[in-house]
Amino acid sequence: MAGISTFNHAARIVALVTPRLPADAALRHQLAASPGMGTREKGAISRAVFAYFRWVRWCEPKDSLQKQLADAWALHERFTADPKAIKPEALAARAVPAWLRDELEVTPEFLRQIQREPALWLRTRPGTAIKLADTLSNCLPSGAGLRPALPDALRYSGPLDLFRTPEFHAGVFEIQDLASQLVGLACAPKPGETWWDACAGDGGKTLHLADQMQNKGLIWATDRSARRLDTLKRRGARAKLFNYRTAAWDGGPKPPTKTKFDGILVDAPCSGVGTWQRNPHARWTTTPEDVRELAAAQRSLLEHVVGSLKVGGRLMYAICTLTRSETVAVAEAFTVAHPELEAWPVFGNVAGVGDPGPGSATPATRAPTTLTLWPQDLNANGMFLAAWRRKQ
Repeated sequence: MAGISTFNHAARIVALVTPRLPADAALRHQLAASPGMGTREKGAISRAVFAYFRWVRWCEPKDSLQKQLADAWALHERFTADPKAIKPEALAARAVPAWLRDELEVTPEFLRQIQREPALWLRTRPGTAIKLADTLSNCLPSGAGLRPALPDALRYSGPLDLFRTPEFHAGVFEIQDLASQLVGLACAPKPGETWWDACAGDGGKTLHLADQMQNKGLIWATDRSARRLDTLKRRGARAKLFNYRTAAWDGGPKPPTKTKFDGILVDAPCSGVGTWQRNPHARWTTTPEDVRELAAAQRSLLEHVVGSLKVGGRLMYAICTLTRSETVAVAEAFTVAHPELEAWPVFGNVAGVGDPGPGSATPATRAPTTLTLWPQDLNANGMFLAAWRRKQ
């Protein structure tokens, strides 16, 4: 149970939070500046800060931050013990901003899920999940019945600081949300192919693609942030994956290379509604105007990469948001604008899913070409995926 010291530390961090300094960044900065603080204490402070932003609309603004944090934590414990203790009407009114109802169906199941603490998912190197689970303990495989299956995914619920484990430093696993792992699986790159991860960021999906390609072929990993690409290089070295090339790209009309690709992944910047369980502060800083601007940027990114796709090549659009403006609206408009493409099953190249096999020229009509992954179904982030294949 969180105590007075935890709430005092958490209050100092919450006081620093602004739209320009999100809660997760404030936590990182402040906890990094406290090297003498133990892992368990840091974890308690982090949980208290995030609980505050989940339950802030139940708190009395006139109270001290310490009192608000304590009240939020009490609600968190009450809800954890019995999710039905908080009525759906109260969740609908207070857990998310009102504008969200114009962008997606806000169900009681969705609201209950984003009020829970998020699961911690690991992506293990191929074939190592069972051994790693035995080593770390407190691990469970990905959800039973999940299709397609993710045999390399584990959910960790133990006390270890995973970043300090020998297995992490040996590149045996990455911390990666289950929904993000499904994006990499949907891409299904083959060894020897050439891919472009257009918005690579810190490289989590780039490295998943590289693993599936068995370090063969080539991935172009681009991002506007040189710092994030440097992080990718460090992660790649730790995992001993080297079949990628990094390059700066600002998302503009000039691609980083004249190469034509077997596959392109656009994991576009978005409003991040699908991450509101993990990042509750973003609920109160994201606006409808943000959604409109991001939808335009996403459409622009797709337009700027499509010319780099080979005939027969596949384009995957993935975003960790759930708003209609950024998901189905973008996908539908892009499909209409590009008759040279055909909508393709999201998991159309994944073996054993009942979709087209390698070399198939016709998509399976029963397989979805767009897919929304809901947090309450995965116990993970929400995600939207759409896929196309260049037919001419």
